[in-house]
Amino acid sequence: MSSPIIRPAARALAVEPFHAMRVLARAKELEAQGRDIVHMEVGEPDFGTPAPIVEAGRRALADGLTRYTPATGLPLLREAIAHYYGERYAVPVRPGRVLVTPGASGALTLVLAGLLDPGDEVLLADPGYPCYRHLVGLLGGRPRLVALGPDSGFKLTAERAAAAWSPGVRVVLVASPSNPTGSVLEPAELADLYHLAQARGAALVVDEIYQGLVYDTTDHTALAVGSEGLFVVNSFSKYFGMTGWRLGWAVCPDDFAQVLDRIAQNLYLAAPTLAQHAALAAFGPETRALIEARCVEYRHRRDFLIEALERLGFAFAGRPQGAFYLYADAAVFGMPSADLAVDLLEHAGVAVTPGLDFGLTGAERYLRFAYTTDLARLEEGERRLGGWLRVR
Repeated sequence: MSSPIIRPAARALAVEPFHAMRVLARAKELEAQGRDIVHMEVGEPDFGTPAPIVEAGRRALADGLTRYTPATGLPLLREAIAHYYGERYAVPVRPGRVLVTPGASGALTLVLAGLLDPGDEVLLADPGYPCYRHLVGLLGGRPRLVALGPDSGFKLTAERAAAAWSPGVRVVLVASPSNPTGSVLEPAELADLYHLAQARGAALVVDEIYQGLVYDTTDHTALAVGSEGLFVVNSFSKYFGMTGWRLGWAVCPDDFAQVLDRIAQNLYLAAPTLAQHAALAAFGPETRALIEARCVEYRHRRDFLIEALERLGFAFAGRPQGAFYLYADAAVFGMPSADLAVDLLEHAGVAVTPGLDFGLTGAERYLRFAYTTDLARLEEGERRLGGWLRVR
């Protein structure tokens, strides 16, 4: 008698791979063959973790600080994060509302698990970070994608959210600054979204993982607009340069702290202990000065790359105000962006991410360029792109 066939869950099969990682894997294969590749495909800062953070991690390891922490994180780190909001943004946050997590992905999973029942809908920007819709589906929710384009600056505003609303919506999830477009929701736009969600009995979740990486606007947080029904997700990965340390946090309303604590205990028990001790040095003056200097460098890279790509024929909705991405309209080249990305890698030695990583709207015409490499390499990328695009 044959054994029954065991199949993966349908919601697991619905999770798509990151095309950026496929591009990276092929780029690594080409490098192993001796090719030189200009990497603009992965959203990981090229700067190393600031030295004060690394040293704090070394001290923690030498001192044997390797045991579990509470599921919500080291009390000292929760206090430091809460203080950071008060000191930098003039927004009072109780440490009890802060939950330290294994990266922003852990924070997103935790928050969505605390909010969604099966069948609940989540309003999401399209294009947007692919993990949002995948996590919603894994948790039994239903992503409700809102098509956005250059006319809206790729922003999911209250007006567009209201137009896309359905009775099943329980969460509005936005990112500011956003991946892949670099758009930033201004304080008034965040306030309008918050009041819309409040009026309709939904939660507002704001992913601020690129907070601090802003260039033509003021740095701000959604926490300034309210607290009830508002959840903020953040990370030490991007602004603080701690990608591999896998450390993030969530700020939740007071009445959700215990619920999310219980879920965290069951999901992952606690965030990495050494990373938590190291992150205590992230808010010191030496680290902050170094990080702000890096932000100036990112702005120089953005300005150079957008002008270089415009010279080559790419089009933009405007100059992105945050993160470290350019979402470039490549329609002028007359081929699907996925095919164009392959050609750019294979023939020009430049790795970029096709738009199909980020949703359905305009996916066939957009490429994402990450300016997470130095100016000299960006200049080399421009030279290679120009040479290949002119002869193809």
